[in-house]
Amino acid sequence: MSTLATDASERLRQIIARAEALYDDLDFKVVKEWKEQGKNRKAIGFLPIYVPREVIHAAGALPVGIMGGADRIEIVRGDSYFQSYICHFPRSVIELAVSGRLDACDGFLFPSICDVVRNLSGMFKMLFEGKWTHYLDLPQNFDNRLGGRFYKNEMRTIAREVGKLTGVEVTDKRLRDSITVFNENRTALRRLVHARRDRPWEIPTIDYYLLLRAAYLLPVEEHTAMVNEYVELSAQAGRPRMDNIRVAVRGAFCEQPPLGLLRTLERAGCYVVDDDFVLGSRFIEQDVDHHGDPWDALADGFMNRSLPTASKYDQRGTKHADFVQRVRDFKADGVIFMAPSFCDPALLDQPMLVKALENAGIPNTSFKYSEDTGQFQVIREQAGTFADALKLWGKA
Repeated sequence: MSTLATDASERLRQIIARAEALYDDLDFKVVKEWKEQGKNRKAIGFLPIYVPREVIHAAGALPVGIMGGADRIEIVRGDSYFQSYICHFPRSVIELAVSGRLDACDGFLFPSICDVVRNLSGMFKMLFEGKWTHYLDLPQNFDNRLGGRFYKNEMRTIAREVGKLTGVEVTDKRLRDSITVFNENRTALRRLVHARRDRPWEIPTIDYYLLLRAAYLLPVEEHTAMVNEYVELSAQAGRPRMDNIRVAVRGAFCEQPPLGLLRTLERAGCYVVDDDFVLGSRFIEQDVDHHGDPWDALADGFMNRSLPTASKYDQRGTKHADFVQRVRDFKADGVIFMAPSFCDPALLDQPMLVKALENAGIPNTSFKYSEDTGQFQVIREQAGTFADALKLWGKA
């Protein structure tokens, strides 16, 4: 290995070590440190999948993604707040809350994902009586005169309430500036996504995932620099190419898979070239217009240029055809559906996506997981069999 490749590999290791430390920061120490660096700094925690982080940023606060405790936290009191037949994610979020780990957040946003998250917002209002808690009801009608107007009112409410906490008024100029900063982040993430699509052996799934997760804790400017440096160095590290198939993954948009599961997929012979992991960090893929009315631009970004997901209404009726086209565009050999157990949006959406893939002749397989899944042998055997079938016969 050349000196250049060795140096690049070492620096990549440092970047991912930093990203993994953020992933393991269940006490949100990095948020506390950020708040200590400036007067009247505030942090607003939000639940996946999507909130308008630009508005929070323009109000002078740090948007902080709350992703649950995964397999790194024991659920002691969280189970007492919910029935047993729901996903694991909300119970671990409650555990983070009642154990004091979310005390660094000065307010909370709960976007409309499902009934469980809607109820979770009510519980937070009781658990944090002195903190601002808001249920963000995203539009289901995408007509600018109806859904657009509704969503702009929601964003202005967030701007006003967060501004009360920070003492910063969200002017149009401040919001345009924030959009510009997040557009730079979108550009960096597109570079990462396209580099992994074209050369997946250079960007392991674990690295890619940890970089996405870092967006939920770091200031956006710092995260953009981290991603850009990683993409530049990944092409220099000389990582070997394996005889893996290319797969797209769907269903993991809210409750996130444990790191061990992602490692299992690659060890089973699968390069993940497309996914819906940590969707809130890149929900609007293309740049948002920062020249005209910023509220209109953000509303248009959500309604007309955001990624499809099971929790967003498919008003145009093209989601399934678009998914087939995306699988082809990313040159995936097949699709793996991996939804969290009891995730109603993902599991209700899956049969229709499967039908669209089968009609298009695209192989697929499926399994379920929980964020605290600890045994992966069965998943490895299933994913490995899927990979071997595609390599040998071109179909599963």
